[in-house]
Amino acid sequence: MLHLDNLELSYPDFHLSANWSADRGGLIAVIGPSGAGKSSLLMALAGFITPGTGRVLWQRQDITPLPPGRRPISILFQDQNLFPHLTIAQNLGLALAPDLRLNKAQSARVTGVLDRLGLSGLGHRRPADLSGGQQGRAALGRVLLQARPILLLDEPFAALGPALKSDLLTLVRDLASETQTLVLLVTHDPRDAQRFADRTVLVADGVVHAPTPTADLFANPPVALQDYLGP
Repeated sequence: MLHLDNLELSYPDFHLSANWSADRGGLIAVIGPSGAGKSSLLMALAGFITPGTGRVLWQRQDITPLPPGRRPISILFQDQNLFPHLTIAQNLGLALAPDLRLNKAQSARVTGVLDRLGLSGLGHRRPADLSGGQQGRAALGRVLLQARPILLLDEPFAALGPALKSDLLTLVRDLASETQTLVLLVTHDPRDAQRFADRTVLVADGVVHAPTPTADLFANPPVALQDYLGP
C-alpha cells in the first residue's frame, strides 16, 4: 500500500496537501487544472521534490528520505527521456545496467520486452528512426524493465493521436494487471481517466483529494471538477 501521510508541499504562492492511501495494483488517474500541482505530486512521490512536511510510505516503510533511484517507483515523463544517440535496445538496457554491460539473461529480458511491446526486430534502431507510437512503447519498456511496484506516468503519451494513446493506455492496463503495479497517470483529458482508471484523484485548490471511483466522480463531479470540465 502507498500512503501519503499528511504530505505537504509549500513554495511561495503554492501549497499542496495530500493524506490518503492506494493499494497495489490500483489504476489511478490524476486530473485537475493546469498549475494545480499534478506533476509536483508525482515529482514528490518519485523523490525529485522534498516535501515540507509529511511522509511517503510504501508497505508501511517510510521512503521519504530515499533518493529517487532507491525508491520502489518508476516515472515516465512527457518527453519520454529516450537518449537519441543510443539504440532502442540500449535505451532499454539502461534500466538493467547503467554501464550497458548486460549479461545474457539481461539481454534476453530486453529482447523479451521489445517483443511484448510490438518492437521485435527494432532494437538496433535509434529513437529518431521510430514513429511516435513506437517511441512511446520503447520508453514504456524501459520503466517496465525496472520492475518497480509503482509506476508514475506524467502525460507521456499526450503528444500522440487518440488511437495510439488509447492503445498504449490499454497496454499499460494489461501489463499493470499482470504485475499488480500501482499506476498513477497524470492527464488533462477526462476521457483518459474514464477509460483507464478505476479511481481518479482530483487536484484542485491546494488539495490532492483521495482517490474516488472514476465513474462516481464524473457522474457527480464536485464544484472544482465542474469548473475544470466546463459546460
